[in-house]
Order: sequence, then structure tokens, then C-alpha cells
Amino acid sequence: MSNIKFDPDKNFYFHHGMSKRVAETGTSWPHYHSLYEIYFLKEGSCTYIIDDKVYNVRSGDIVIIPDGIIHHTKYDNIKHSRILINCRKDYIPQSVRAGIFSGNYLYRNPFVTDEIKRLLTKIEKEYMLRDAFSDEVMLCHTHSLFYLLMRNADTCLAVDEGNRVIEQAVAYIKENFASDITLSSLSKMFCVSPEHFSRMFKKETGLGFSKYLNSLRLQHAEQLLKSAEIQNITRVAECCGFEDSNYFSKKFKEAYGASPKKVQKTGRGQGK
Repeated sequence: MSNIKFDPDKNFYFHHGMSKRVAETGTSWPHYHSLYEIYFLKEGSCTYIIDDKVYNVRSGDIVIIPDGIIHHTKYDNIKHSRILINCRKDYIPQSVRAGIFSGNYLYRNPFVTDEIKRLLTKIEKEYMLRDAFSDEVMLCHTHSLFYLLMRNADTCLAVDEGNRVIEQAVAYIKENFASDITLSSLSKMFCVSPEHFSRMFKKETGLGFSKYLNSLRLQHAEQLLKSAEIQNITRVAECCGFEDSNYFSKKFKEAYGASPKKVQKTGRGQGK
């Protein structure tokens, strides 16, 4: 199991190419960041599951994801090329934040694709150069990228709708992850057999139902542990839908690389 929370050891991270895990499996693990994410697909196509939305992403699309939002990708054709940036909020101009994060995460505008590529090339050059001015220049270029997107928002094309059944299922799981959700109960909601729903969920998201459900539960558990809202680990597990606290602790440590107790203590210390 990969970490559900991934944050680079930098305030600005740039990667151009293919993800190692995706190259091997075709699917990234559901995860989230404390940083914002900018994703540009240069070649190929993929399904992008963000929060409770499913997007069919194609070459030239750019995806902007706020911090704390669970997301992952699934590639039908593993061969692809993408640019990925994780950055602090201040890399996004204050004046455009409301427009950028208005509920739609995917931006499709072939009229400015070439300019987007040029700006991303400039950002990559500064990221690799890393001299005394690179951080400020990357900030300027990233601001320019967001101004470009917003100035041309009215020429965006409609994005491909994802599978509506899966979107509704993901939205339901998001709202009810702490309850006793089962594959059987969810499939009944959509009037299909558990076998058919399981195949459809895996086909659209690249993940099994249980793995996806656990990723949401573990994210909420981390938030509870760090907030010190609930002191008892067993109670945290119950509030997140885990009936067995030992199983919860095992899955939590696999995902975060630390026990719930340790994360709880670390979270309290940061809050002082």
C-alpha cells in the first residue's frame, strides 16, 4: 500500500515524464497533499478521479487540485507523458483563486495549449537550474500560467463526462464512509449485481471498492488524530468506519508509515 498522503520535501516540486508506479500498474494510489497540484497531460489519455468527480483527461488538458483533496489516475494505455507540479498556495495569485477552484478541476483549452507548454518549459528550466533567482522566477512563471488560464477561461471547451453511476457511488462513499458500507449494499442502490458493480468500479477507477473506501477512512482518521478531537484510538477507528481497532492501526501504519498514536502525538505537538 502506498502512502495516502504524499508531500515532497520541498515547497515546489516538478516532475516531467511517467510515474514509476503508474508505469508498472497503470493506476496511482488515492492520495492527497498539503500542497496544491498542477497536472498537464502531454501525451496519452487517462481517467482522473478527483473528490467525487470522474474526468476523462486527454492530451493538452490541465488539472488543478487544491490541497487536501483525494485524487488518483488510471491510464488505459500505460504509455503517457505528463508534467506534475506540487506547490504552496502562494504560487497561485490571490486574484484568481476563486475562479480556479470553482468546482471544476479540469481545464481544456486547445487555443492556449502551446503557451501553456512554453510556460511549463520555462518553469522546468528554472527548477533544474536552481540558482539564487530560480525560486522567484518559478513563482513569476507559475503566476503567469494561472493568469493565462483565467484570461482565456471563456474559450474553454466542455470536458468529457465520466461514468455517472461511479460518480454517484464515489459521492455516496465520501458522505457515508463512516457507516457500514458494503459492496452488496452499494450495488443494490444502483440496481446491479455486486459482481457487475465491482467490475465497473475497478474498470472506471482502477481500484477495488474496499481499497478506495479505506483511503477515505484513513484520511479522515489522520485529521481526527491531528486535531486531538478524539483522544481514544479505538474511538477514532469507530468514527471512521473501522470495526476492528487493530486492523485500523495496521492499515494506518501501512499508509502513513507511523502508528496512529505517533501521528496523534506529532499532531498535538504541532498544534502547540
